[in-house]
Amino acid sequence: MRVRIVTDSGAQFTSPLFPQQHAVTIVPNHIRIGSVEYLEGVELSAEEALRLMLRDPGAVPAVMPPSEAEFAAVYNKLAAEADAIVSIHPSRSLYTSWENATAAAQQAAGHCQIVVIDSQSLAAGLGMLVRIAADAAAQKLSLDEIVKVVRGAIERVYTVFYVESISSLLHNRLISASHAVLGTLLGVKPFLTLENGCLMPTEKVRSRIQAVERLVEFVTEFTDIEDFVILQSKPHAIESTRMVQERLALEFPGRAFPHAMYYPSLAALVGTDALGVFILEETPHRAVSDNL
Repeated sequence: MRVRIVTDSGAQFTSPLFPQQHAVTIVPNHIRIGSVEYLEGVELSAEEALRLMLRDPGAVPAVMPPSEAEFAAVYNKLAAEADAIVSIHPSRSLYTSWENATAAAQQAAGHCQIVVIDSQSLAAGLGMLVRIAADAAAQKLSLDEIVKVVRGAIERVYTVFYVESISSLLHNRLISASHAVLGTLLGVKPFLTLENGCLMPTEKVRSRIQAVERLVEFVTEFTDIEDFVILQSKPHAIESTRMVQERLALEFPGRAFPHAMYYPSLAALVGTDALGVFILEETPHRAVSDNL
């Protein structure tokens, strides 16, 4: 069965070449910074977005996911060569991609089977699920099997963020004004976790050293990790990222802990100075077989 995988440009992969190598179709988000609108990943790179955001700190980017018409055009084009399409999108609690894709799928349903999945994740977590779908499609699994594998993996993706600047969180109503004022008065910064597709503050820390400790504690709760990445706001490893990597290297000898710069669509949510950890936990049967 010829199954094609679709997602939007918010999905982030360990290897930027993964979509081309695995025939994953990326539909770009629209990012508006100030009065100018860009296509994410086409007209606006992560580095350029950071430069524009730092130049005008008051200009919080607006993310406009692909429209129903844009998704429909992609589905109709792929339907000419595919028997089915699996379209995977960031949490519907954070973006409207899933809603637009669902409406577009209903338009194109007569051409081929289309399943639209809410990943309940974002950024690298979304990318991990897209990779799982692409791998399953490459193994020639049926549509039902691919969907089952992806939906089963959603519960194995874990995400936590340390956020230095709270202006974007306040703008996106991820924290209340009272929490923002209290945090400023006490000199504390929020930790966010992604639970059931929602970004929620869970605790606060006073320094980056404490943030590193919390991030390391979070990762070491897992004994079997299938995939991992640290997302940061700079192209090269910042000090906090290096500290996390060094600590984790002691806890997990021989394992790599890659990092990458997060995309504009995530920067619009968490700002220009956040540090996030994304983990895909091993399936129990795979972890057992690997240890035999």
